[in-house]
Amino acid sequence: MNPSIYEPQEDSFLMSENLKKEIPKILKKNPKLKLLEIGSGSGINLKTALSLGIKEQNIFSSDINKNAVNHCKKLGFNCIHSNLFEKIPKQKFDIIIFNPPYLPGDKKEPKDSKLITAGGEKGNELSIKFLKQAKNYLEKNSKIFLITSSLSKEINFKKLGYKEKEIGNKKLFFEKLILWELKIR
Repeated sequence: MNPSIYEPQEDSFLMSENLKKEIPKILKKNPKLKLLEIGSGSGINLKTALSLGIKEQNIFSSDINKNAVNHCKKLGFNCIHSNLFEKIPKQKFDIIIFNPPYLPGDKKEPKDSKLITAGGEKGNELSIKFLKQAKNYLEKNSKIFLITSSLSKEINFKKLGYKEKEIGNKKLFFEKLILWELKIR
């Protein structure tokens, strides 16, 4: 794998494990389910979605890292180079997943590393920007799956217009990762 592509870590596995529980329930109600992953990285969650029965033509993805985009394309996925929703065609999705960079910025961290780890000065700024934009791409009754960290400032989901439910977490030595299921209020 390319060292500049985000390799699956605890957060990736937390997302993948929970998608395996959630997607089959959603697919039962909606076999034509359309999924978008922002920040596809290694493609682990795209592979999970495909293995659960989402049709390949209904799986879309993007990444800010051109190496990750090329990697996911080689895996056979529709992936484009985009900063969040910047180049995502105007369409609606039933599920949007995002495992963002969520750590508070560190001035000493190299720029290329910061791109995959830091979510802004407080750690939550990128996620907030994502949530503000995501509303324009959601079908009615759709869901967002988003990971946050206890090391970054909490997000006020209600203030952003979302109803949240914690559906998974992973306690690590120094932090707790939380997977949220979000719906528009």
